[in-house]
Amino acid sequence: MLKEKINKAFNSQVNKEVFSAYLYFSMCAYFDSINLKGFSNWMRVQAQEELFHANKFFSFVLERGGKIELEGIEKPQTTWKSPLDAFEAAYKHELFISASINDIVALSLNEQVEEEANADEIVQKLKLLVDDKGSGIFMMNNELAARVYMPPAASAPAN
Repeated sequence: MLKEKINKAFNSQVNKEVFSAYLYFSMCAYFDSINLKGFSNWMRVQAQEELFHANKFFSFVLERGGKIELEGIEKPQTTWKSPLDAFEAAYKHELFISASINDIVALSLNEQVEEEANADEIVQKLKLLVDDKGSGIFMMNNELAARVYMPPAASAPAN
């Protein structure tokens, strides 16, 4: 099961990947309108790749028992000053997507580091009890029995 914060980050990434496809379809239409069929084809293929990426993130969430929450897709830009301007925009967008994926990785790693630290704390306490004849283990058992899951606080809804 995905933690809520991680689930939300993956849902956001699905949206970004679908927007990427939308943007590249828009660029495809732009290039087609100025009779650059090869450029148009390149962008169409790029859009298909972005939909594949969206599907991968989508499946990742579902395969881990997460919840998919689809949001609206922003309208993309429809015209550019030149082919160079369009490809510079595509490059800038890819940098944005890479940063977003890096943020998910960092978030996931931070969550995992926390999980490791929690388990290690118990290991270190148990090492102190190696020669214990039962009372320390009994106290640890009571401490561990008191643990409850506290879901992260929901973030405030966006207006």
